[in-house]
Parts: sequence; C-alpha cells; structure tokens
Amino acid sequence: MAMRTRWIEELSESLLGEEVTLAGWIKTVRKMGAITFFELRERTGVLQLRADAAKVPDARNEYVVSVTGILRKKEVPNPKMEKGDLELEVTRMEILNRSEPTPFPVKEETEALEDTRLQYRYLDLRRHALLRNLEIRAKICSIARDYFEKNRFLEVETPILNLATPEGARDYLVPSRTRKGCFYALPQSPQLFKQLLMVGGIDRYYQIARCFRDEDLRADRQPEFTQIDVEMSFMSQEEVLSLAEGLFQRLHREILGEELTLPLRRIPYWEALDRYGSDKPDTRYGLELQDLSFLLGKGLPGMEEGYARGILVPASLGPISRKKADELGEEARKMRAFPLLHLRKEGGALKGSVLKLLGKEEEERLLSLMGEGDTLLFLGSKDRRKADFALGAVRSRLAKDFSLVKKGTYDLLWVVDFPMFTKSEEGEIVAEHHPFTRPRDEDLPLLEREPEKVLAYAYDIVMNGYEAGGGTLRIYDHEVQDQVFRLLGLSEEERRRRFGWFLDAFRYGAPPHGGFALGLDRLAMLYSGTEDIREVIAFPKNLMAVDRMSDAPGPASPEALEALGIKIEG
Repeated sequence: MAMRTRWIEELSESLLGEEVTLAGWIKTVRKMGAITFFELRERTGVLQLRADAAKVPDARNEYVVSVTGILRKKEVPNPKMEKGDLELEVTRMEILNRSEPTPFPVKEETEALEDTRLQYRYLDLRRHALLRNLEIRAKICSIARDYFEKNRFLEVETPILNLATPEGARDYLVPSRTRKGCFYALPQSPQLFKQLLMVGGIDRYYQIARCFRDEDLRADRQPEFTQIDVEMSFMSQEEVLSLAEGLFQRLHREILGEELTLPLRRIPYWEALDRYGSDKPDTRYGLELQDLSFLLGKGLPGMEEGYARGILVPASLGPISRKKADELGEEARKMRAFPLLHLRKEGGALKGSVLKLLGKEEEERLLSLMGEGDTLLFLGSKDRRKADFALGAVRSRLAKDFSLVKKGTYDLLWVVDFPMFTKSEEGEIVAEHHPFTRPRDEDLPLLEREPEKVLAYAYDIVMNGYEAGGGTLRIYDHEVQDQVFRLLGLSEEERRRRFGWFLDAFRYGAPPHGGFALGLDRLAMLYSGTEDIREVIAFPKNLMAVDRMSDAPGPASPEALEALGIKIEG
C-alpha cells in the first residue's frame, strides 16, 4: 500500500468523502476520552487528524507516520491553520519510525537558542518558516535559469580548485598532495574564468556558483556562499543593467506578486555617499545628509578642515536625549570618525554644549536650517568618505530606532560611477573593485595625471539598503591594462606571477565584455523578509564559521597531514 497518495496542500472541499493517505511527522497529540486528535506536519502544510483512540497506535510528537482516512469538513474550523476547515477521519495509522524527545519543541515560534537550532538543524528545518525560505531560494534559482536561458545564455561550471584571484578577502587554501608545499585556493568568485569564457567565444555565460571567503562574519555574510554569476560580450553598461533589471522584474512578479517599474534609478556613487552616507543606500526614508561646510574652521572638534556634514532629525520623531545622542555617537565612532556633535532648536534658539564655539553668522544659518524642536547631529573629517559613512551609520540607526521603514516594502536602485581607485591608509593607490575593471572612456586621459578622479564602468544593484549584487565592464585593451597595473605598483614580475596565465589569453582577441554577480543568499533573505542570512541556508555556519552539527572545522589525522607534507606547530 502506498505511504502517501496526496500532499496536504492538495486537499480541498472537492475531495470531501474521499479516502486519502498522508505521510509526515506528528506535530501535536491531544487525547480527549475515546478520541485522539493529532496534527500531522509535512513539507506542504499541517492537517488535523481525528482518530478512535482504541484503533490507532500510541504515536507521539515527531513520530513518522503514514495515515489513511476519509477527508471531512470540520464542525468548528480553526482559522489559524491554512487547512483549518478540514480534518482526516483516520481509519489506519502506521508508525514508520519513532523519535526520542527532541532537544527543543519543533514549532513555528521557537524560543530555542540559535546555537541549539544550528546544532540540530535537521529538526529546525521541519519548521515551515525555514521551509518557506528554502522554497523561495529554490524559486529564485529556477526563475534565473529560465530567464537567462531564454536570453541565449549558457550555463557553464568553472573550477573550484585553482590559484587565488584578486578579490580582496583572505582565501581558503587547500594543500596539494601531489605538489607538496603548493596550495589551491577556493574561489572567492569565478571572476577570471568567466572572463576567459568570453575570450573563448561563449558570449553569454551564467552559473549558480559556490564561492568562499575567509572573512569575519555577520548577519548577512557566510564563509561559503552562492552567486548568480553572469558575464556577456559586446554589450554596453546600459544593456548589462537593463538585462539585470529584467531578471528582478520577473523575481518581483513571481515571488512577491508585484510589478517592478523599470528602468530603476541610477545614483552616482559620490551622490549616494553625500546624500545618504552609504554606497548601498536605503531610500525608503528621508534623513538625507546636510552640507555644513560653513562650520569648517570655526573651532568645532574635528572641523578644522575637510568635510562637515550633518543629519537633521525632525521634531516629529521626538526629542533626541543626551543618552540617545551618545548612543548614536557610538555608531559614528565605529567608523573611526570624530565625535558626533548635536544641537537642538528650542524656543527659537539653539541649545547644546558646542553653541559657545559658534559665531553669530553660523548660529543664524543653523537656525534657518532647523525647525522648532529639530535636532542636528553633525561631525567633520578630513576624509570625505569617512564623514559620509559615519553619518550613514547614524542614519541607519535612527531608522531602526524610530521604525522609519515600513515592512514588506522594497526599494531597488543602481549605484553607478564608482571611483576606479581609492587610497589605502598608507597612501597607496589600490583598485576599488579589482584591477581588471574598465575606466570610463571619457576618463582615460586622467589615468596618468589624476587617477583619483577616474570613474569606472562599475555598478551595484541595491535592495532595501543591501548590496544585492554588482559588477563591472572589464578592461580588454592591453595598453589600458598596463597603465592600471603601473598605477597599482605591480611590477612585470608580479603581474606574471599572479595573473600570467590569465593575461596570456588576452593576447588572442579578447572581446569587450562585462557582467555582474547577484548574491543568491542575500536575495533569498530579502525576498523572504528575514534579516539573517542563516535563515535561508539549509546548513549555515555560526558567527565563528563553525558548523555546530558536525563541529567542523576539525583536526586532521597525522596520516593525512603526513601525506600532504604538513606539520602542525604550537
């Protein structure tokens, strides 16, 4: 006899009176005299079972069962259950497997600690909240595959074991047994290989690619992650962005049931920083940054020279107390910014400890800027980015503390025109993205004399204040690539050592090309409405990059280390 003839999601009033067989786990048991009520849970839903206590075995929570019965309409529907108007009148129940008492109750609103949930992830996955997240993740992959294949893209796998690529984070290294003392690096992205596919004439490539980065973790980052990776030839930046937008339009329509208006906004990088204090701005709320350069050189801490910017907090949000101002100041300090100063307009006058440092002209300008009851939070820095990013962190904290973002809303935009280079703390020029990013054509004359002013064909798609993905057009001209390498201080020897195998390919007719990568985990997180990336990954690592189930990473055996020629010291 079949263990299952129907899924719970298939049941409806059209099947009333029919015999069906279901399979799953017992969620709850309620004994009421001669009748026992069960709730059966499986992947597609939960259904109440009604059974003669004398005719069914003693099934308990999390027992695996197959049940046969007649589908009935409930006398008193349960509005909290999706199938709360139906129940199964059980004629047969078979226990397929028993369960010990679980370490925590398997229920939707769990109070179990995250570490416990990760240790017993296979139990946590029985909750429909996690199952729904994984279904959304799978749907994103399905939509992406269909979309790219209809646009003449070819899915191609790239190597997992190879040399390191210039991505900026630490690599996970894999020792070689056949070349002792040598190591593979797990890919931080398929960057170089997808460019070589363009040299190879593939023209349009995509891959749902596994990537690895050995970096500090947070709520939206994991050491191993998945990208929807895309590269194409003979397309302008606008064509690349348009193609990506088409995918997001389908994702919105098929996952959220909403229509996404295209084209998306394009905000230049420096405008995004100066207005929102972020290169991934959430524009679902205001609190845009204010230019306060007229305060420079007036004796205020941190405002001797450079940039002075502020956030005007309207009186409608309520007064900013001294304690709250100090908490917001901590957010700025995390970005290594100067102290966050504050003033309040009260009774038509300014109030605040720094008021005594201001002249009459500055005071009048601030009064004209502020409304009654408004608070101005402001700071200065020699570094434009540092000032903007610090206030961006304050802006985000204000939005969270005052619940300025309406849940279930989506905000998508492109940040474009990123700088080609930035300066390290040591004053050296480094690539903002990677050394193969193509400078804008109109900025090529600036490469030699003013490289810090060069903008790139680089773009990020931002969703609800998260970087959902990004990419660049790539350098395909030898002379431009040599110029960039020289600016980055890479000698000919270092170029050959790090990228020789890759650069050789560009001697044989590389086409104009570019692409992007979308973070699958982050997309699933955003479309699922959660703020924790671990909630959309079946078996994630904790914040220490440890798998709580298997306790990986773990020590290797002496025999395995000897075969690799590795000796552990200390």
